Amino acid sequence: MTTAMGAALRRIQLGNALSAFGNGFTVPYLYVYVAKVRDLGASTAGVVLAMLAVAALVVLPLTGRAIDRRGPLPVAIAGTVSAAVGALGLGLSATEPLVIASAIALGAGIAVIQPALATMIVWCSTTLTRSRAFATQFFLNNLGLGVGGLVGGLLVDETHASSFVRLFAIEAVMFLVLGAAVATVRLPRGPKVEDPVPTEERAKGAWRAMFADRRMVWLCVLGFVLFFACYGQFESGLAAYATEVTRIAPSSLGIALAANTAAIVAAQFVVLKLVEGRRRSRVMALVGMVWTVAWIAAGVSGLVHGAQVVATTLLISTYALFGIGESMLSPTVAPLVADLAPSSLIGQYNSAFALVKQLALAVGPAVGALMVGHGMYAAYIGMLVLCALGITGLSLWLGRMLRPAQDNPHRAVAAVPAARVPAEAEAVACGA
Repeated sequence: MTTAMGAALRRIQLGNALSAFGNGFTVPYLYVYVAKVRDLGASTAGVVLAMLAVAALVVLPLTGRAIDRRGPLPVAIAGTVSAAVGALGLGLSATEPLVIASAIALGAGIAVIQPALATMIVWCSTTLTRSRAFATQFFLNNLGLGVGGLVGGLLVDETHASSFVRLFAIEAVMFLVLGAAVATVRLPRGPKVEDPVPTEERAKGAWRAMFADRRMVWLCVLGFVLFFACYGQFESGLAAYATEVTRIAPSSLGIALAANTAAIVAAQFVVLKLVEGRRRSRVMALVGMVWTVAWIAAGVSGLVHGAQVVATTLLISTYALFGIGESMLSPTVAPLVADLAPSSLIGQYNSAFALVKQLALAVGPAVGALMVGHGMYAAYIGMLVLCALGITGLSLWLGRMLRPAQDNPHRAVAAVPAARVPAEAEAVACGA
């Protein structure tokens, strides 16, 4: 695999893993740091967390155009610098305005990095290697976040602000390491995608061109439901349901989150081997069924009164099943976005899908926390079971729109005459 990805792609993946490791140092402790360690209160901590999302929503509509015009490399470097400044600023700030300004810089930087790196991976891969490249990125991200969170927990001390300064400084350094890693990458002159479209397409308006692509619009709708029903509930609705209805201990909730990461790390490449060569739409439809079982398990965990061990096991299983579903999505969704995009609009498509994710992550926690906070437990679980079933239906419908090469590129390449297969297989996209 490493030979196929090329030296440059390996460099991108390593830098991305290290930045995830640094990010893991601070993600679990940001609220506590702002509210208690800096003594700025819960409301300021809430504003800081909101600004991370708001900044992303502001910059993402502009990011795609910048990537397509300037290339992903300078955009990625700018994002790492902004994120590093924001992370270090959070560690050094002791006043509300500075903390909020730092959160804006951090949120904007991370938001810019995501589609820029996705575009670089597209440029540094072929149709056949793209699924494995994105699966590797997802695996390393989760591994880095998990290990970073564990190491950060050993270093942090709520009674000493200096320990948090150290964590944010490490995070800032890791973002700069990512910037240095991608700065040394020699990208090819153009992306390796099917059906290149003349650059005049961009002149018509990138957003208009994308909205005219009904397959991409449908994928964005599917993406919103995916992120709303999974990531949008982890730290809000599902966590609240677990503690208030299932009544598991906070330590058990930590075990559940660890089970999610462990499932991804353990299953990613096993799942990748199983889904490669299969229709992407069918794999995404299967994710909907897996998550349906997960949400039913969560609902049952709140009904098992007097059997706390069973309830806790069901809730932990919910998080583990989400991890299995996530490992199935990583080699399917992001490569599909790339294969749908015209060659002149890859950055736009990646940024638009990242924007959909951010919208879901903004709406999902608000809806989940509101419903659980008002005691609408049955309605909450029912809504998410319907969302999971909707994922299956949307995926199957999308599959009817996709061309065979988009839904199952491996089978499409296998159908190409043997003389053309080596050329595709040897199209390693990046040099050292």
